[in-house]
Amino acid sequence: MRADRLIRLLLLLQRRQRVTAAEVAVELEVSERTARRDLEALSMSGVPLYSTHGRGGGWQLIGGATTDLTGLSADEAKALFLAVGPAIEGLPVLRSAMEKVSGALPVPFRADAEAAAGAVKVDPDGWSQLGGNRDRQVLDLLTSAVVEGKKVRIDYESPRAPRRKRVVHPLGLVTKKNVWYLVANTHKGLRTFRVNRVRGAVQLDEPVVRPPDFDLDRAWEGIVTHVQSDLEGRLSVRFVADELMLGPIRWMFSNRHEEHAALPDGRVPFTIAAYSARSFAAQIAGFGSSIELIEPPIEVLLELRRISSELHHMYAT
Repeated sequence: MRADRLIRLLLLLQRRQRVTAAEVAVELEVSERTARRDLEALSMSGVPLYSTHGRGGGWQLIGGATTDLTGLSADEAKALFLAVGPAIEGLPVLRSAMEKVSGALPVPFRADAEAAAGAVKVDPDGWSQLGGNRDRQVLDLLTSAVVEGKKVRIDYESPRAPRRKRVVHPLGLVTKKNVWYLVANTHKGLRTFRVNRVRGAVQLDEPVVRPPDFDLDRAWEGIVTHVQSDLEGRLSVRFVADELMLGPIRWMFSNRHEEHAALPDGRVPFTIAAYSARSFAAQIAGFGSSIELIEPPIEVLLELRRISSELHHMYAT
């Protein structure tokens, strides 16, 4: 039985006090047989619920029992855990509050609430990628698949491989400087997919296979470490920057820069690990003469000259 349907059923019992399986079936848009099975599952889960037979009979909570979720719909309860989940790590008070709310949930669907809270991770440090346009519908579907624990078929366009459809097991979503990533299990192991490269997605009715003891925080830490290690073997660029530009540079390159001691004129030297000459040139072009490259790789110079030429051609008149 789905956790959100259990929440709706519990709230229905609190609102009406006594219900029949037929009434539940109409309210939840399921068959009467499914409604009766849901009521029995709720009762066996430890919720103080009992049934009476005969005329005027039905199902009701013992002594008018309630939960702290009165007034929340099933979608609202799930959305609440989904929205606050990324903020819990840095706010102990919020974590305590959500633990109390989670404790108010019946045991059978407490796991879904925790899944929603842990479905999304926020990583404040960025890489060189730009977010680009993203399909909100695709992002919502992937989020739902993570929470529901269902496989998805994605139409993925990768710069290193031809566009194709593949079935993946969604485990979590990460937003890194406004770029969204899907962490998923595949037949080749754990993989990361840029959400703005997903051209379409369909949720399947098959359960996700989660690696033993999977934890999104630990998994993402491993992914970042791997990417950083790969990055160190690519392009290294040195430059000096005006003091006023230190904040923007630290933000833009976050954990990909090494900052050195300031020079007598106040400028600060940096060493940057870049993904590519093209992306690095695009990032620093806007700083103009506030940044001076030191013995730049030829490919970076060529990219800067290309950008300069294009801008001059476009705005010369």
